[in-house]
Amino acid sequence: MNRIAFGTAIGMALGFAVAFGSVGQMLIVALFTALGYGVAKVVAGDVDLRSYRITRSGK
Repeated sequence: MNRIAFGTAIGMALGFAVAFGSVGQMLIVALFTALGYGVAKVVAGDVDLRSYRITRSGK
């Protein structure tokens, strides 16, 4: 999915959240959208989290 289609889908989801709910509900939708995007990037291999792991080996 290209960036334009992705941005349009996100905008529509947030617009529906505001139209049928409140601003607080829209922020919850935005939070879970960002969380899902981040998880998808990790699963796809675009983001490497190995450098952020803390090891207890003492090295």
